[in-house]
Amino acid sequence: MSRRAILLAAAMTLGCVPAAPQAPASDVRLVVHLSVDQLRPDYLARWRDELTGGLGRLVREGVVYLMAEQDHAITETAPGHASMMSGRWPASTGIISNDRGVPDRAYPLLGSAGWGASPARFQGTTLYDWMRAAFPEARALSVSRKDRGAILPVGRAAANVFWWSSGRFTTSRWYATSLPAWLEAWNARDPIERLRGSSWTPLAGVRYPEPDDRPFERAGREPTFPHRMPDDWTAAANAVTSFPVMDSLTLDAAWHGVRAMALGQGDHPDFLAVSLSTTDAVGHDFGPGSVELHDQVRRLDRQLAWFLDSLASVVPPGRTIISLTADHGVQEYPEAGAGGRLSLATERRALETWIHERWALDADVSDESGLLMANTGDLRRRGVDIDSIAAAIAGRLRDQPGVRDVFTPTSLARRADAEAMRWRRQLGPQAEWLVAVSLEPGWLFASGATSTSHGTTNLLDRRVPLIVRAPGRTPRQVDRVVGVVDLAPTVAALLGIAPTEPLDGTVLPEVVPPRR
Repeated sequence: MSRRAILLAAAMTLGCVPAAPQAPASDVRLVVHLSVDQLRPDYLARWRDELTGGLGRLVREGVVYLMAEQDHAITETAPGHASMMSGRWPASTGIISNDRGVPDRAYPLLGSAGWGASPARFQGTTLYDWMRAAFPEARALSVSRKDRGAILPVGRAAANVFWWSSGRFTTSRWYATSLPAWLEAWNARDPIERLRGSSWTPLAGVRYPEPDDRPFERAGREPTFPHRMPDDWTAAANAVTSFPVMDSLTLDAAWHGVRAMALGQGDHPDFLAVSLSTTDAVGHDFGPGSVELHDQVRRLDRQLAWFLDSLASVVPPGRTIISLTADHGVQEYPEAGAGGRLSLATERRALETWIHERWALDADVSDESGLLMANTGDLRRRGVDIDSIAAAIAGRLRDQPGVRDVFTPTSLARRADAEAMRWRRQLGPQAEWLVAVSLEPGWLFASGATSTSHGTTNLLDRRVPLIVRAPGRTPRQVDRVVGVVDLAPTVAALLGIAPTEPLDGTVLPEVVPPRR
């Protein structure tokens, strides 16, 4: 029996493959995973006729789900990226929020003073691990503007993983002690020197229906076109992340890596992940109803066309599997209509002060996207009645405007409704927390009106597109709800390989029909 057959038989015995993989796709040489941070599916539907580039091509040529969901509670970048290629909920991956995602001072960046980062908190495996089990020579390249967008799609693997920091692409000492020559050469071109002082204006010849004078965008700080990049190099290196050109830089760096590593040129499939973050930055600053967001999506469509054409010049489309999805959606500015903002800062500070005064203990109290966290294990060992404290906080929060539901560890264990299940998918047994809050639609977790956001359990934050373009698969749009956790097992089935652990997602039958 072959190594691949042994792995498949073992995985099926464990029950982690809900549908049998198809025959191995022996012609596939490159698996491409594209993620667009904060991409809402309605953009692809509303502007379909305008998208004539890469986004439009994938919509026309792929199996398209516009009702996919990141159906967990904290719809942030890190949990979303961790679920894409693992096929598992945050409770399983251990990545429950951005702050408790990849930041890691133990692994400093190369040539940058930014925060260190690593996948140390990530638990389990990803598609790339399953690929290496079946194809030991498989290689991976992952590139993103954000560290979490680059790191989490490949999990804990010591792959070629790079992200943007201080005006250059770099990595951390988890992965390497020096950058590869091709990336050093790319950085030496210094794109910021050419971009500083430039301006972002709408695409020439395009008339947008959205107004460009919404005064609440960016809290009134230059809410209208043109948007000028600073003249100072350091300031421009930071500001560029909110300009459409950042996606171009990310795709260009990834393309240089593909060529330098000769990805897809061997006798086995390689893995390429590219996470594009400008849509998220523009969405936060200007909102989904802005002319800036509309212009950004059209520019992304053009940039992806160039990238897909470039890939096709080295690996034929008939030997390439391409997927595209998003880590979360976004809600409109509450100032644009109904809704509001809620902050847990008051509860957090009160709890922090009480613990310090009573126990002289730093309990690592924090709040993020409705989750109030603390070192509950330490507190219990000091004799603190955690259940009573959580119930008291929950009682106060239930009366706050915009609050739809509140959970404590005790109440969550008793409930099995859809909202409770999202929090269960978020919080594994090792998570230390006191209160979890769900908001009404239109409400955000934020203390100030400087941006719009995501992170809630609301549909606009959960819903994302999911597209798979694979050789021999008939293009179609599927109008049913699916999970982003279904993506990784589906791509594995296309490759004819099996996951090496139980998954939360299942194979999408519209992409890989079950055997009869």
